Amino acid sequence: MEQSPFVSRRPELELLDRLWESGQAELLVLYGRRRVGKTRLLTHWLARSGARALYWVAEPTSSFDQLRSFSQALYNFANPASPAPDNFSYADWRQAFQQIVQIADHGRFALLLDEFTYLLAAESGLAGLLQNLWDHTLQHSNLLLVLSGSHIGMLERHLLAYQAPLYGRATARLRLAPLPFAATRTFFAGYSAPERVQIYAMLGGIPAYWERFDAQRSVDENLRIQFLSTGSLLLDEPRLLLQDFVTEPHNYVAILRALAFNARTPKEIAEFTGLHEKHVPPYLSKLVDSGFVERRIPVTASPNSRKGRHYITDPFLRFYYRFLSHRQAQLALGVQDQALMEIKAHLVDFIGANTWEELCREWMLRAGGAGALALLPDQVGSAWSRQAQVDVVGINSMQKTLLLGECKWGARQIGRQALIDLINKTGDIVPSQGIWQVAYLGFARRGWSPQAQDFAAHFDPLAAEGPRWQVSGLQLLDLAQIDADLAAWTL
Repeated sequence: MEQSPFVSRRPELELLDRLWESGQAELLVLYGRRRVGKTRLLTHWLARSGARALYWVAEPTSSFDQLRSFSQALYNFANPASPAPDNFSYADWRQAFQQIVQIADHGRFALLLDEFTYLLAAESGLAGLLQNLWDHTLQHSNLLLVLSGSHIGMLERHLLAYQAPLYGRATARLRLAPLPFAATRTFFAGYSAPERVQIYAMLGGIPAYWERFDAQRSVDENLRIQFLSTGSLLLDEPRLLLQDFVTEPHNYVAILRALAFNARTPKEIAEFTGLHEKHVPPYLSKLVDSGFVERRIPVTASPNSRKGRHYITDPFLRFYYRFLSHRQAQLALGVQDQALMEIKAHLVDFIGANTWEELCREWMLRAGGAGALALLPDQVGSAWSRQAQVDVVGINSMQKTLLLGECKWGARQIGRQALIDLINKTGDIVPSQGIWQVAYLGFARRGWSPQAQDFAAHFDPLAAEGPRWQVSGLQLLDLAQIDADLAAWTL
């Protein structure tokens, strides 16, 4: 199969270039969830840079087997004219790294160790050995060492945490994020913006998943083939993702399903799953550490707020546990049409409550950096009180500025009442201390009705002011504008 085009990742490539060109010993810890593109980033950088480098991938096997495999790769790199015998191995990892120093003595050298967590799992003392070698030898060499892995918790414990043997030795760390939505313009150039939002709602920014979609087929056809067909590899992904973090997944799966069905607090999750409420927080903590779940508080609240709500942050897992995990028996019997019909019936609401709000938040944050907003937020999220909730909120506490945004993902243009309702929520959202400067934004997939546009054109800021806030203005946006702006500001 022809390899898909490499898209985005400009800052990450620039970081690798900078580390390579520094002329000093560099240690980069590269980590991120499975399939996010760590290997592709490294191999693309190698091909692009022409660096003198050895790329080696660890496997889930014994320490002895891994040392032998690495020894042969290293020996063959140093001696290309006389390959190592099949049974060749350095005596231990210390001797292997001494060979690395010798290679670096003859010119700049990059050693890229992928799936490094397999080595850590098989060789418990390897992190301590690397610490000793780095302190006494490697930090004085002409080496760029990259340690990459998917088991985020293990890498943090052994390399990045304060108690870790290699704490403070890394000269750079990079948690590789999923590709941004803007990258879909290049990867899925044949699809419309609403179709690309649908794809992003199902797959997130995971390039390995994107590659499974056939650009010659419709979104519905791809959904049927990749998610609703017996034996689809994507259906096994949630289990593989969870096994990197937990050995007994059942309760974690139940909690993820509860979150996908809008249970947000330990009490709501306990009611959905049947778990005791006091047992829920440890599971949530583990899921938060994995990066698949996050605890959000109102962006207007203090950091120690008790108004926390939990959300699945990984779009693929969110889609799977909302629409697919409970359909396995149905899919096994080949009942695809009913499943597809039910998914499509709820997909609009699902996108509106998740992906569309996230894209609007991203737009607001990037718009501030691009100078496209009158008020500049330094935090963007959502906000809620007992009386009201606002989907997209940007705040700058130092400057006492607040942006309030309403998001709508309906198939029709949105009327003026949605804007009036947003303005009426202001008093429930504005912090109680100080006088705030407030601006309003309306985000609608299909845009705004003539009445709404007229309302915005004749909007009187003075009429919307309250005892704790002054108003700057009202701005309306649609998906076409969001799509174009994110592409301009991201790629």
